[in-house]
Amino acid sequence: MLRTAILGVGHHVPSKVVTNDDLAKMFETSDEWIQQRTGIKERRFIDHVPCGPSDLAVPAVRMACERAKIEVSEIDAIIFATLSPDYTFPGSGVLLGDKLGLPGIPALDIRNQCSGFLYGLQVADAWIRAGMYKRVCLVGGEVHSTGLDFTNEGRDVAVLFGDGAAATILGPTEDANRCVMDVQVHADGSGAQLLWIESPASCQMPRITHEMIDNRSVWPSMNGPKVFRWATSKMPEVAQAVLERNGVTVADIALLVPHQANRRINEFVAQKLEIPPEKVIHNIEKYGNTTAASIPLALSEAIGEGRVKEGDLVLFAAFGAGFTWGAGLVRL
Repeated sequence: MLRTAILGVGHHVPSKVVTNDDLAKMFETSDEWIQQRTGIKERRFIDHVPCGPSDLAVPAVRMACERAKIEVSEIDAIIFATLSPDYTFPGSGVLLGDKLGLPGIPALDIRNQCSGFLYGLQVADAWIRAGMYKRVCLVGGEVHSTGLDFTNEGRDVAVLFGDGAAATILGPTEDANRCVMDVQVHADGSGAQLLWIESPASCQMPRITHEMIDNRSVWPSMNGPKVFRWATSKMPEVAQAVLERNGVTVADIALLVPHQANRRINEFVAQKLEIPPEKVIHNIEKYGNTTAASIPLALSEAIGEGRVKEGDLVLFAAFGAGFTWGAGLVRL
């Protein structure tokens, strides 16, 4: 039976390191306060403009292709997951295709925020199983730093996010010992206003006004306690469902790769699933929340560090704005 394999994974982050102490110079906060609540010590911000997520994705894709032992020219479809597209339109996927020198290949943008990589993985898996494409490039890329409010009013959100990109090359296989076993995703729009940017918006006329800027609706807002409760409920729930559906136990898992939004959330999820700490990857302390890029970025580092190898069973889990959430089970 035709299945989908992850052939290679790559990542790229900007060179500019922004520590918690750096942020404390911009608004009232401290390294201790941020670390206690999030686990974040530093993050990366772009060091020049213009620089969008499609720019960060280019070296990530090249690294993924090198690891997959293919040429960039062999990519025949792009899926680009992002919360922070280069422009309102067109999508970042078409920009990436142009920067990679791939005219004519299809490019799909996915806007499922922190769960975007899992939504994209499900789409890529379906495409490959259907025989539509043979080398799908799935990217998560974000530039958050240009859209954060670095004042006391915006500090609760501003401390969380960082910039970065990661890419996976996916292709067909008949090897059940190296394949995407399952991906399950969900959504519930009743929580949309608990984590969002209200303005500008096409549902308003005009889309942007001085009043929107003055009332701060142009900045991201979050109800932290409610998001925390949703995430710590839905992530272990969907992860457990994927494990059970595939007859897999926690003992079979080599590594849990959760979305990197908050270390406390991930520790809670692992504890609820009874996954020991040594089987959980955390890199939020270095990069903050890179949204759609966080899972493939963590996976890329885990592979590079030798924490997982070919044939290992890896569990993904994510929760994000929308609300959206999901889990995936992959044998590398």
